[in-house]
Amino acid sequence: MSAASGFSAAARRLLSLLADGGFHSGETIAASAGCSRTGVWKRIEELRALGVEVHAVPGMGYRLAHPLELLDGEVIAGALTGTAAEAIGLIEVHEQLDSTNDQLMRRAAEGAPAGTVCLAERQSAGRGRIGRTWVSPLSGNVYLSLLWRFGRAGFSGLSLAVGVAVVRALRAQGIGDAALKWPNDILWSRRKLGGILIEVRGEANDQYAVVIGIGLNVNLPDSHAVAIDQDWIDLARIPGGAAVSRNRLIAGMLNELAPLLTDYETTGLAPYLEEWRGYHGFEGAQASVQQGDWVWTGRIVGVSAEGLLLLACEDGPVREFASGDVRVRPL
Repeated sequence: MSAASGFSAAARRLLSLLADGGFHSGETIAASAGCSRTGVWKRIEELRALGVEVHAVPGMGYRLAHPLELLDGEVIAGALTGTAAEAIGLIEVHEQLDSTNDQLMRRAAEGAPAGTVCLAERQSAGRGRIGRTWVSPLSGNVYLSLLWRFGRAGFSGLSLAVGVAVVRALRAQGIGDAALKWPNDILWSRRKLGGILIEVRGEANDQYAVVIGIGLNVNLPDSHAVAIDQDWIDLARIPGGAAVSRNRLIAGMLNELAPLLTDYETTGLAPYLEEWRGYHGFEGAQASVQQGDWVWTGRIVGVSAEGLLLLACEDGPVREFASGDVRVRPL
């Protein structure tokens, strides 16, 4: 496990101390940190500048607005089983990055092996599909990227199969109504819980470095959510979701992903397609698909064996889409 610079080591220690959500007096914090009360205040302000909600109550001390769990690569590695325990190598845990996908693409260019994992407590330039910004409060979400390598065209339809793996992991943690929207949205009750972003880099000998990025909302403060332009939800707002451990959930996703990726060049999407369809809640829905300046409207009639969206367009034909921004009309 490695950690990149993001905020000071002193602020990290303070965050670890406050993570239990209880009150801690200024005197206790100062003694633990070996600093003055003024130094404590500076570190509190550093956390607040990073978007951490820290409450100060006279006579009681400081506490976080809610308890949080810091990422721990050793805990995650210890929870890996089967294929994942063999295939997952280095687990990098960063305090802050531009984006875990970008970091792993850089690591791939340096020769990082398949199975390298990159995690971050916070992203300064996280993004979703079509260049959308991914809202990134400190320690509030899951930002996970996994590096794998494939031969030419060995990863067709991969985002749908990855979606199945994520839903399996969520359901194993008690999030029973987790669902999917083509091509890579993770939903709960038709609200966006997370997303998948797959990026590809060509290498020598017809090999491709594929970075699989997964973002999930875990505890998203309302103050951060004003920038989101669609219906959303986080685990904290889902019954039973507040008790889900980020480290345990990440390990669960890696346990699902590793065997899938190990066999994917041989199996392709086929073993996951019917399960994906079962998780897809928009069969028969009226929708629009936008690609650049072009917009098609019609009815979703499924996905093809290759994972292409099938839209029965209002102008007659059934069109196939490999990509596009899908907007489903309200029922």
